Amino acid sequence: MPEYKSAQAAGFDIQANISDDVVIDPMGRALIDTGLYFELPDGYEAQVRPRSGLAIKHGITLLNTPGTIDADYRGEIKVILVNLSNHQFVVSNGMRIAQIVIAACEKATIEEVQTVSSTERGSGGFGHTGLN
Repeated sequence: MPEYKSAQAAGFDIQANISDDVVIDPMGRALIDTGLYFELPDGYEAQVRPRSGLAIKHGITLLNTPGTIDADYRGEIKVILVNLSNHQFVVSNGMRIAQIVIAACEKATIEEVQTVSSTERGSGGFGHTGLN
């Protein structure tokens, strides 16, 4: 079962639920089963996020992060791990591989318009304000 590892943790850890070890080569990726199925209430999502310890110690993170699990999804929760290190990484059964944060999500009203209002920033993005 997933569990929060501290009293004030925002996310709970989830584990690999696999019958055989999975080896992830450098710059490789793997889809890892967790054996978990969620039923979230309408208006909520589960955000799948990397574990900081795996990232700093082993260069392991998640693709598609944060991944969103919608309230109407009923399949198994799976995690896409990627190995950004120069060494193979072995995922074994029971290893904590990710964390999940449950969050409320608002529905937007989508409307087509011909123009949008202007701001001081405008269309600047992707580092346009400099390095600092």
